[in-house]
Amino acid sequence: MTDVIIVGGGPTGMMLAAELRLHGVEVLVLERDLEPTRQVRALGLHVRSIELMDQRGLLEEFLAHGTQHRMAGFIAGIDAPWPDDLDTAHGYVLGIPQPVTDRLLTEHALRLGARVQRGAEVAALAPDATGVDVTLGDGSVLRARFVVGCDGGRSTVRRLLGIAFDGEAATAEWLLGEMRVTASAEDIAATMAEVRRVHHDFGLGSSGDGFYRVLVRAAAVAEDRAAPPTLAEVTQQLQAYAGTDFGVHDPRSLSRFTNATRLADRYRVGRVLLAGDAAHVHPPQGGQGLNLGIQDAVNLGWKLAAEVTGRASVGLLDSYESERRPVAADVLATTRALGELQSADPGPRAVRGLLTELMSVDGVNRHLVEKITGIGIRYDLGPGPDLVGRRMRDVPLGRGRLYEHMRRGRGLLLDRTGRLTAVAGWADRVDHVRQHSDGVDAAAVLLRPDGYIAWAGEDEAGLTSALERWFGAPLS
Repeated sequence: MTDVIIVGGGPTGMMLAAELRLHGVEVLVLERDLEPTRQVRALGLHVRSIELMDQRGLLEEFLAHGTQHRMAGFIAGIDAPWPDDLDTAHGYVLGIPQPVTDRLLTEHALRLGARVQRGAEVAALAPDATGVDVTLGDGSVLRARFVVGCDGGRSTVRRLLGIAFDGEAATAEWLLGEMRVTASAEDIAATMAEVRRVHHDFGLGSSGDGFYRVLVRAAAVAEDRAAPPTLAEVTQQLQAYAGTDFGVHDPRSLSRFTNATRLADRYRVGRVLLAGDAAHVHPPQGGQGLNLGIQDAVNLGWKLAAEVTGRASVGLLDSYESERRPVAADVLATTRALGELQSADPGPRAVRGLLTELMSVDGVNRHLVEKITGIGIRYDLGPGPDLVGRRMRDVPLGRGRLYEHMRRGRGLLLDRTGRLTAVAGWADRVDHVRQHSDGVDAAAVLLRPDGYIAWAGEDEAGLTSALERWFGAPLS
C-alpha cells in the first residue's frame, strides 16, 4: 500500500508530492498524459508563491529561468504603479512559462523521492475505512491510505466522489499562444496602445527567444474546450480586434481558456481530497490559478503527512478545507470583478474610471496588489495578536535569514528571548531558532511549515497549546 496517491502531475500535484516527501511520506503521482504539456496556460509566479519557493530552497533555480517584473497597471491594466511598500522581501512578479514551472517542480519532487507513473488514467475509486482502491483504465488496481485529486477543472476524482461543482458556466473564451511575428516592435506597440484603449483583455508582447505571447478574445465559446485552437482562429480574431494579424506564424503553443467560475462544495470525502483546479476554476484575470494551486499544496502537505504518520491532532486535516476554501471563494470573487473591469460596456467602464481614482489613494493600490499576490491572506486561527494567521515575510537574522531555516518543511519557533523551553517536546517536528531580528514585532513567533504564524508572544502555556494544536502530542 502506498501512503498517498496523487492524481495529476501538474504544478499542484508535484508541489504536494514534494511537500509530502519532506516528511518521509511515500508518494505515487498518476499522470494521464504520456509527455509533459507544452501549452503555456500560466505565465508566472506571484509574491506568495515566490516566497514559498524561497522557503523550500528553489528560488534561485526559478529566478534563473524567469524575469522579474514590477508592473504598472497590475490591477486590470489600470494605470497605477507597482507599490514600493509591499510587506515582502520579494516585491515582484516572476514571469516564467508554466512548462518550465512544471519541469522544475517535477525535478524537485523526484529528487525528494516521489514516484511518477505516466499514461495512468483513473477509472474508479473505492474508499474504505483504511484506504482507497484506485482502479486504472487498464484494469489494474492500486491501493493508498489517501488519494488527492490534483487533476484539473475536469477532475475525474471530483466526479467519482460526486462532489458538487457549482458556479457559472463559460460565457466568453480567450485564445492564448506563443508564436513568431513579422510586424516590427514599433508597429506592435502603436497598435497595442490603440486597441487597449477599449479592449483591456487584448495583449501581444515579447516572451523571449524571438516569440511573442498573444492573447485575444475568441469569437465564441468552443464546444470542445479541450481541443487547442488553430493558428487560423488566432489570426482571424487578431484581424477582428486589431485590424492586423501582425504576421503571426510558427506557434509553439496554443490554448484556450474561459470565464467559467466554479467552486467545489467540499474539499474532502473521507480519505480522498481535492486541490488546485480540481477544487476551483475561475477566469485567468490576475494570473492567480497556478499560484492558488501551489498554495493549496503547501497548506495540505504537512497536514496530510501528519495524518499519515499518526502525529496529527484532532481536526488538523479538516483545517485544510476550512482555511483554503474561503481563500478560493475570495479569488473567484476577485476574478469576477477583474473580468467586469475589462469589459468595453459603458457600466463597467464607469466603474473602472471610479476605481482608477480610488487607486490613487494611499494604500488602496497596495491592498489590491497584496490580495492578488496572496500576501494579504490571513487565516482565522482564533484569538491572538494580529500577527497570528498571517504569513511571515523573510527577515534577516543574526546569522543568515529566516527562510533559510525553512528548507525542510518543519515548524519553526523564532525565539528572540532565547528562553522558551516548551518547544523541546516537539524537537522532531519543530526547529528552535534562538536569534535576534529587528523585523519581528513579537518576542517569539511559532511558524507552521507553510510559513503562517500560529502563535506569537512569550507565554510558555500559550506556546504549548499552539504546539499541541498544530503539531500533535509531544515526545514522551
